[in-house]
Order: sequence, then C-alpha cells, then structure tokens
Amino acid sequence: MSRTILVTGGSNGIGRAIAQQFVEAGDRVIITGRTSNRLRATAESLGCEHIRSDAGNPDDVAALFDELNGHVDVLVNNAGGFAPRPTNEEENPINATASQWMENLRLNLLSAVLMTTACQPRLRPGSAVIHLGSIGAEYAGNAYSTAKAALAAWNAGLSAQLGPNGITTNVIAAGYIEDTDLFHGGMRDERRAKLIAATHDKRAGDAADIAATAFFLASPGARHITGQTIHVNGGAHTTR
Repeated sequence: MSRTILVTGGSNGIGRAIAQQFVEAGDRVIITGRTSNRLRATAESLGCEHIRSDAGNPDDVAALFDELNGHVDVLVNNAGGFAPRPTNEEENPINATASQWMENLRLNLLSAVLMTTACQPRLRPGSAVIHLGSIGAEYAGNAYSTAKAALAAWNAGLSAQLGPNGITTNVIAAGYIEDTDLFHGGMRDERRAKLIAATHDKRAGDAADIAATAFFLASPGARHITGQTIHVNGGAHTTR
C-alpha cells in the first residue's frame, strides 16, 4: 500500500536521496524547500510532488499544511544547515554571535519542532517521524552542533509523547557526507582526509547511506525503535 511521505529540504543532497528512496518504493512523496526552481526541477526528475515552504518559518509551515490534504505516514525533518558567522566587520560581535546562533537554532531545531507540531494531527498509528541530526552534536560546541544536540534531546521527550499513539520518532546522526552543501564548498583536502580517517571503515558517507537508514526507520521492522539517535557515520563518533 502506498504511503504519504513528507520530506523537508528535499530538493538536493540527503533530502533528495531520501525522497528518491521512497519514490522508488512506490510511495507518494512530497518534498519541500525554499528554492522554487531547484525544488520544481527535483520533483520533476524524481516524479514526486513539491510545495515551496521554509520549515523554520511559522507562516510557511501553516500554509503548507493548509495546502496538504490527508494523513502523513512518514515525516522526514531533513531541512537544516550551517549558518556561518556574519562577516560584516562593523557589526557588534555580540550581535553577530546572537544572529548566528539564532539562525542555526531556527534552521536545525525550530524547523523540526514547527513541522512536527503542525503535522501531528495528520499522523496515525504506524507513522514515523525522522529527524536529521549530526555527529557534531556529541563533540562540538558551535551553534550548529548545539542545535543538533538540542534536537536529539527534544526527540527523546517527543518519543514519550507520540509513543502511546503508535508513532515512532528517531534522529539519524550523520557523519561526514560528501554530496551535500553543508560546507558551502569550503571543505579542504586536509580536513576531508581527517574526517575519513576518523571512521572505522575509512570512507566518506554518502546521501544513500542516510536514505537507506531513513527508509528502514519507516519500515515495519523498526516499529519498536523510538526515541533513539542512530549513528550513521562509520563509527567516527567513537574516535573523535
């Protein structure tokens, strides 16, 4: 039976790979994102639906669910990203710090909270909520990693809330994934080599690794897995 899958940030990278995995399984997939042209092109390429929406904007989220009909079997909160510190030298450093932290929290935590809150009435027994976290949540102290750590903590409480209704919720803690825009093209060869060396299998991850895990977490075989952070990073979380 075809399911309805909603993937935020679904136009490229990990989100696109997740959407493709569910499309190939015969599910109805709706992808969302902020860039209309790229979103439309991806939807046409994959053969899925698309709705332009910023997952971290309350008005956009409300409008999304006004447009979306019916129940949701799987919600994938993939939207996120690293917001760098403003480079304007004239800006007060306190204001610059506040701006960076607020934007990272909006992109990586608030987006998932808003989407899940709005989607909750559409979920039903057997539904799954999946959030994209990061290995950085366990060892880094920057704004992005802290937001991902908060996401994992929130997920644990959310599991207790949704569990009695037969709904699972889990975080996938991704390690270094090559085919994404997270590093804004700024990945140096030395850093890439160090990240790969930190893994046990001595390779970079790719979006398909995350997509396969998301697909499993939405499957009948994962119905007793909830409130968890699933590490998909080649064991790198044990070596950093």
